[in-house]
Parts: sequence; structure tokens; C-alpha cells
Amino acid sequence: MSEHAYSTATMSRVRAGGGEPRHGAGEALGVAGLCVLGLALVWSLANLVPGLQLRDSIALHDFTLLSRPRIDAIADFLLHLLDPLEFVLWAVALVAVALARERPRVALAVAAVMALAPLTTEKLKPLLAHPHVAFEGTYVGPASWPSGHSTAALALVLCAVLVTPARLRALVGVIGAGFALAVGVSLLILAWHMPSDVLGGYLVATCWAALAVAALRAAERRWPTRPDSEPARGLPPEPPQPSV
Repeated sequence: MSEHAYSTATMSRVRAGGGEPRHGAGEALGVAGLCVLGLALVWSLANLVPGLQLRDSIALHDFTLLSRPRIDAIADFLLHLLDPLEFVLWAVALVAVALARERPRVALAVAAVMALAPLTTEKLKPLLAHPHVAFEGTYVGPASWPSGHSTAALALVLCAVLVTPARLRALVGVIGAGFALAVGVSLLILAWHMPSDVLGGYLVATCWAALAVAALRAAERRWPTRPDSEPARGLPPEPPQPSV
């Protein structure tokens, strides 16, 4: 019996959110690795294969056909929500939420993702600049991959999921996915980026978020959360944050 059961001390750590994570850091690192491979594949296909270059441009042109004054206004509004100043304010708000929930590790992870994901896109753009194929007068400049706006949108969404209580994560994830998708479509309607640029931005954001989750899980395994951290305030314990 004893060899199949947790000790009382172990069970108390699990209930308090200080037990071993339900998922290991290796799984999150695997996701990050797949994102890196995806980035290499997307860039190679969209920029080095002539036929796919043309398909990328045709897809962009098709999205621009959706342009209407009212649609353009909505798209412009969504994109301006991710301007540098606004993005910093979103980051500060998410860090504040994590700290208010007594999750300093999550706050640090959010700060890292919100800073490093957009920085990565800005460094990659000039390094991987490549001329795009113009189609029916629709053209995007060479230094456009990956999209900074799609990176920022998904980084914001994934960080919001990280700081959200477990019971609300599904709702926040669904709303956030809709927002990130709307930003991507807006970029295409306004011809700010190629479809491959948008996909690249999503992959950059996912990569950094996966690395953050891996770090959180590793930290939880090495330094488990104190069992009495939340029960001391009379609040029901939540699942460990690294299990996101």
C-alpha cells in the first residue's frame, strides 16, 4: 500500500501547489524546439522557393480585397493597441497582476517574454530580409519577417494566460486567440505584412512563452512553492503555475 501512495507531506505540497509539476520542463522545451524548426521552415519555404513566394503574395493580395473603410478602421485600431507605449503598459499590467497574486516567478517570466519576443523579431528582420514578389500592385518591403505585431499580439495573449487563475484560463485563451487572429488578419488586409511574416511572428511568441513555461517548471521542481503561501490567507490552493 505504502509503495503506491504519497506521503502526507508530499500530498500537502501537491495540494498547496508546491508538489511536482504535472508536466515536465522537457515538454515545454520540446515545444520551443519545434517553434525554432517551424521558423526555419517557414522562412525557407516562403523566401527561397519561387512557387511558394508567389503563393504568399497571392494570399496577401486576396486579403487586401477585404479592405473597406470601416474594416480598415477596425484593423488600424487593433494594431495601434500594440504600439510600443501601449505594449509596455500591457506588460506592466500583467506583471502587476502576477505580483498581486503572489506569483513573482510568473511576473519575471512575463516580463522576459514581453521583452524578448518583440526584440527577437526586430533583430531578425534585417538579418533575414528578402525581396518579396509583387502581385497585382500589392507589395511588402523586404525587411518584414517575422511580423512584430503578430509577435506582440500572441506574446500578450500567452502571458495573459500565464497570469490568469486556472479556472479562467480557458476563457482567456479563447478570447486571446481571437484577438491574436484578428491582429494577423488586420496586418494582411492593410498589407503591412506577408502571411508568412504573420506566421513567423506567432512562432517567435510561442517559442519564448514555451521557454518561460519550461523555466517555471524547472524552478518549481528545484524550489517548490511553500505549502502555506496561500492557505495562510484562507484561500483555496491552485494548481502549480508551471503546469500551464
